Amino acid sequence: MAKPTKYAPHICTAVTILAGIGIVIGLLTGTTLWIVLLLLPAALYEAYRTEGKSTKASSILLVVVLILEIALILFDINFNIAQYLGTSQEYIAGYLVPLGEIKVVAPTLMAVLSVILFVRTRGVYTRWLSVTIFITSFAIVYSIDPAIFSDLLKEAIQQGSKRL
Repeated sequence: MAKPTKYAPHICTAVTILAGIGIVIGLLTGTTLWIVLLLLPAALYEAYRTEGKSTKASSILLVVVLILEIALILFDINFNIAQYLGTSQEYIAGYLVPLGEIKVVAPTLMAVLSVILFVRTRGVYTRWLSVTIFITSFAIVYSIDPAIFSDLLKEAIQQGSKRL
């Protein structure tokens, strides 16, 4: 059954503003945790709003990855997935995801999941939230490492042009 939409525009606006505030505060202070924490309400509302099997799974996985990212930042855990797996990139849900420091891979995975949500959902509010999550995921990567952000942006543009 479809979720009620009476307050959805107000909630989506509020969580989008929170994510925007997180981006601004995080980039100005150099504290990635602000960006991640203030994205959490949007991710939780996205998980609440989604209904299909694949979209519900994607949105729940997105929340789990976001919580994992909070733990990685809080406990300053550094782990290079590329060295562990012996490869610099991996296909996830049909998208080539560059591997490296786990704190960067997590928001990259969140961006991929938000694209999946955008493509597979019909709801305007879930699409709205997926765009908010996508943009904020890139802000998280930029906050962690601007050089990696540049590489990811180039990769996204290349993959996007291949799909067109």
